[in-house]
Amino acid sequence: MRAALIALAASTAAASPSASPPHAAETHAAEPAAKPSSQTPTGLPFAAELAQQPAITGPAAWHGDIGATAWAKLAKAKPERRQQTRWNYAVGLIAAGRGPEALGVLDTMRTGDRDLMLVPQFQLARGVALALADHHADALAALETAELAGNPEACTWRMRAHAALGEAVEAVRTINCALPAINARSRDVRAPFVLAAAEAAIAAGQPQPALAWLKLFEDNDSAANALRGRALLALGKLPEGTLRLERALRDADATTKPAIQLALLESRIATHRLPPADAIKQLEVLRYSWRGGETEERALRLQFKLANEAHDLRGSLRAGATLLRWFKLGAESAPMLAALRAMLSATLGPDSGVPLPEAAGLYWDYRELAPAGVEGDALVLRLADRLEAAGLYARAAELLEYQLMQRMQDVAQGPMSVKVAELHILAGKPERAIQALHDTEQPSYSDAMRRDRKRMEAVALHRMGKDEAAMAALDDVGDDDALRAEIQWRAKNWAAFASANEARLPAPRGLSEPSQAAVLRQAVALAMLGREDALKALRARYAAGFAKLPSAEAFDVLTQGAASVDPARIAAAMAAIPEASPAGEIGDLLDATQ
Repeated sequence: MRAALIALAASTAAASPSASPPHAAETHAAEPAAKPSSQTPTGLPFAAELAQQPAITGPAAWHGDIGATAWAKLAKAKPERRQQTRWNYAVGLIAAGRGPEALGVLDTMRTGDRDLMLVPQFQLARGVALALADHHADALAALETAELAGNPEACTWRMRAHAALGEAVEAVRTINCALPAINARSRDVRAPFVLAAAEAAIAAGQPQPALAWLKLFEDNDSAANALRGRALLALGKLPEGTLRLERALRDADATTKPAIQLALLESRIATHRLPPADAIKQLEVLRYSWRGGETEERALRLQFKLANEAHDLRGSLRAGATLLRWFKLGAESAPMLAALRAMLSATLGPDSGVPLPEAAGLYWDYRELAPAGVEGDALVLRLADRLEAAGLYARAAELLEYQLMQRMQDVAQGPMSVKVAELHILAGKPERAIQALHDTEQPSYSDAMRRDRKRMEAVALHRMGKDEAAMAALDDVGDDDALRAEIQWRAKNWAAFASANEARLPAPRGLSEPSQAAVLRQAVALAMLGREDALKALRARYAAGFAKLPSAEAFDVLTQGAASVDPARIAAAMAAIPEASPAGEIGDLLDATQ
């Protein structure tokens, strides 16, 4: 156990010293400009020279000149010695814990010699500099090479990077490899790494070793007590763990306080001293004050668990979705995603008991959780149908427009674009309908699909008061006198209406409501135009067909000559014209937007 403690502590050492910012004269930009040279006194590239130098397996290799001394040597270095001088400066900066500056020097070195990236010592130095600069994912990429796999110093820094990324299991697995390099470090410089490794061990379900490693620290050390408290709680020693946490909270700084507060919350929840509803509220407050890292992940996991137990659907979706969006859950991702998808799907069903507007809002907020492929598309279409049936046209349009733009491609966009445009029109937003149609324009649509899109565009343009543009859109459709007549009827353009409608007049027998409306509208237009002969012909043609219909009186009044006009009867007759549009569904859409 002592060896493990020393090993873990050692990993702390390499990253611990946080030196004050360098003087301006020490910045990398101050190095005298010179043409890069990778040649050494031997005539070989520096990459070859560095590869022949002893491998870096512990902290002793990190030493070199920094500050004014280093810059004086750089200024005087001959071209063939410049890379070695830079290397000495870089490792000195690493020893001082000045990762960003060391990274700048190393990047300058590889500009002059690309083969340096093949040298294990250089890869190790670059990985250490990245870790010191808190670029932990990049550090792992640099350190996880075959040449560095068993290198104790590389293992030490990999352990630190894994711990910083919350990859607890990976961090703990690296300890044995790191042991020699950790043992070579002094007690003082181990501390941050011991804390990081102990936290990883607790997260990995190994609290007992963590307690042993934490013996390195004084009994009143705040950071160590925070981890001791968590380890004791994990071992079921609630009173002892709570006392350690409360002691740690007393002296905690702003960076360690949230983790301690979270651990205390976990303790109170475990001992049933805090109701779940209150716990969720306090977790929300904690997360608003601290974002990211292992602390927020633990808080979210606890929120997810409490929300599930309380059957709080929105809380479960909120916590689960945030975990999936921002944290690496590994093997847990798939089962959690499946559970969240099942919750969301059940919520959207007609028998869920969740009010339709709320269900739609949940889907929109957590749509990335919806099933993929055909199953997900069917789910959205069912929800959109329910919204449309309830008159929530804008919500339905928003839902389907997301499907249209994000999940559909090529000709599959055609039918959906027509539906989205229709819903926007029903919602009183014809300009959105035009935008949806224009955004999905493509030459591969069939003639029938192009016709449907143009007809919907004409309706939207009419609703925007642009009848000339609507007629121009219909010019691309060809023969569509029914829709032309509908638009002209609403615009009271009697001559144009009569011309378009005449070609669509029905047979005189078996008149349906749309057919009756077509005939009666024609009578109105002819009367308005004063075309008595045409009006008489219309009356003669359809008199028998209207004789036994409820609209017979309206027909009689509207087809009488101008000499017998009674304004009151005319008004009543106009009101009696059937509402069913002769243009069918597209006409009904025009009516619905009035």
